[in-house]
Amino acid sequence: MAQDLKKLFEEDRKRNYEMMPGHEGRFLERIDKAMPQQKRKTTFFWFRIAASVMLLLGVGLYYILRAPDNVSMKEAIVEKENPAPDKAGISLGDLSPDLEKIENYYVSNINYELSQLSISDDTKEMVDGFMERLAELDLEYKRLNSELNELGPNDETISALIQNLQLRLQLLQKLKEKLNEFKSSKNEQKNNVI
Repeated sequence: MAQDLKKLFEEDRKRNYEMMPGHEGRFLERIDKAMPQQKRKTTFFWFRIAASVMLLLGVGLYYILRAPDNVSMKEAIVEKENPAPDKAGISLGDLSPDLEKIENYYVSNINYELSQLSISDDTKEMVDGFMERLAELDLEYKRLNSELNELGPNDETISALIQNLQLRLQLLQKLKEKLNEFKSSKNEQKNNVI
């Protein structure tokens, strides 16, 4: 029976079938009636283009505005200590999960405050003074961290490390307040002149 089917298919392929005149045209008309083509709305097309352009502009502005204006001023004062793999050292975050949360909280807030500083030529001298104090506190933090590694964890060292982080955050908040005061006094002076 398999041979019979095979012969039947071969014979069927040899035949030429001809369509009736106009059959293809009628078939296409029926398809168009059954499933008409919907015209796309061009407004959505323009909205998509506008949204893409806005997205690209937003991403571009984000990276442009995040670029540091003056690299020397915006050096990372706060770096989480990651000792080299060959040195077996511990940091505040290695002692307990709670201390790690505290350290991460202060380090992230300090870095956030640093990133939010707007420095101009008028405020450069004031900011430099605060940055020098922050650098001193950073050196003290590193010294306390090495003391933690040498002597082991104790309450005084741990509290001194936390107080150092608190002091740096308070210092940056005070700098932010001073910059806002300077900006508002400058605005008041402009209003008085006008």
